Amino acid sequence: MLEDGLSYPFRGEWVGRLIIGGALSFLSVLLIPVIFINGYLYRVIAQTVTAGDDTPPEFNQWGELAVKGIGVTVIAVVYAFVPLVLYTFVTSTLAVGASVGGDAGGILGAVSAVTGLLAIPVVLVVYYLIPAAIANYASAGALEAAFDIRAIIDVAFTTEYLLAVLLPIVVAVILWVLTFILLITIIGALLIPFVQFYGQVVVFRMFGVAYREVAGV
Repeated sequence: MLEDGLSYPFRGEWVGRLIIGGALSFLSVLLIPVIFINGYLYRVIAQTVTAGDDTPPEFNQWGELAVKGIGVTVIAVVYAFVPLVLYTFVTSTLAVGASVGGDAGGILGAVSAVTGLLAIPVVLVVYYLIPAAIANYASAGALEAAFDIRAIIDVAFTTEYLLAVLLPIVVAVILWVLTFILLITIIGALLIPFVQFYGQVVVFRMFGVAYREVAGV
């Protein structure tokens, strides 16, 4: 899975795709380009899952790309919303309790530590479920499929999917190291958005392959 994911972005006419994806990543601070990147990543999963296509999709049909990108963004926001609300409630409660207790400095320090620890499972839950939701959306072609919790759990709690979650962490570490190296020079820094886009395509390819194997599409 890892070898397939790493080589996937370079298949076919890859130069143009990488240039467009890197340019969109560079302009992602404007937010709208993020929609198109999300749409493209949706297309990566969709082609992998439904067509078994081993060549990355092209940047075309920009209207459809935007629609799918908005769908992916909605999924990410909804899945992140509930854990973040719970996290905010718990940490706010701890902060209030600390403010009315004695030895405020020490208590607030403990609260800060607990708050930091509570953030870890929140991030992990979001990171773990969102790709499965997007893959289910891509497989069914309908946005409501992303919220079919039973179907998503059937995929998420499998060895193949767990592997697809863990391997991107390895990819991320490699890309972080490469990013720090590129930051040494101005020219290198300009290449970072292209490296980031490459990494995203690799990760979504691996999630698509894992979903295809688990769901038997």
